Amino acid sequence: MEDEKLEKEVEETAEAEEKEMASEAEKEEQESLETETPEEEPAEEKKGFFKKKEKKDKKDEKIEELTDRLKRQMAEFDNFRKRTEKEKSSMYEIGAKSVVEKILPVIDNFERGLGAVPEEQKEDAFVTGMDKIYKQLLTSLEEMGVKPIEALGQEFDPNFHNAVMHVEDEELGENIVAEEFQKGYMYRDTVVRHSMVKVAN
Repeated sequence: MEDEKLEKEVEETAEAEEKEMASEAEKEEQESLETETPEEEPAEEKKGFFKKKEKKDKKDEKIEELTDRLKRQMAEFDNFRKRTEKEKSSMYEIGAKSVVEKILPVIDNFERGLGAVPEEQKEDAFVTGMDKIYKQLLTSLEEMGVKPIEALGQEFDPNFHNAVMHVEDEELGENIVAEEFQKGYMYRDTVVRHSMVKVAN
């Protein structure tokens, strides 16, 4: 009986020692893990340190801000320059057009006066002189970009012609200008005065 008790005690002590050994091993593993984590902290600190360095310096931010502002101002100035150039050209066009409009009645009067001269007087010095002045005026206007609008015998176009009369004529086609009462003129690509016409059919 005593032997059996001794054997039990020995077994219990052995089991207790094994448990203690196991618990100590677990403690050592935990300690090793705890000691490893602090070693990784400097890496995190390094990351944090680099993150701080990645932040832009105030001077760099100011430079970027000023550069952006300068680019915007340059773009605005370029747009302003283009707009003023366009306005200048349009102002010139408007001014030239108004001058041409004032000259056109003078041309009309020249044409009426020369058209009223009888055939026997067309060779007179005064008449030939007026005719030369009239032709010189037309040449000057043509050099400026003023040209008459073709109307007679052309198809009616409301962009260039102003129909004041309508006539039925079998000899002419449909919507054809039969007669021109007042000549129209264009300055470059814009109509200064529409042709006053009679339209057939």
